Amino acid sequence: MIVVDTNVVAYLYLPSEYTAAAETLLERDPDWAAPILWRSEFRNILAGYLRRKTLTFDHAWALQAEAEALLTGLEFEVDSETVLRLVQTSDCSAYDCEFIALATQLDTKLVTADKKLLKAFPERATTLTAG
Repeated sequence: MIVVDTNVVAYLYLPSEYTAAAETLLERDPDWAAPILWRSEFRNILAGYLRRKTLTFDHAWALQAEAEALLTGLEFEVDSETVLRLVQTSDCSAYDCEFIALATQLDTKLVTADKKLLKAFPERATTLTAG
């Protein structure tokens, strides 16, 4: 099991230069976990596509439903104290620290494309494009 940042979920469902890497990651490790927050972050990404009219509502809704199905049973609450301690020792947002907190809680890695997270937490965060 790995924790995936919302950007990795987005790369899986929304074509980009990182889509192939996200697909390979899913094949290699299909048990993706995330804090419940990922849902709101992914909806916000889809909102941008809707506003730019690059996705229809039906397509956006279908992507949200598919992503939620992928993570069913693998969404977790995180401890607020842990998140705030991570914020205190980094310049990452509380939102981003939720992913690190979960990776720590599950004793696994966070896969992300977020350079700030990768730099602040190299012991827990690994890049999507790594081996």
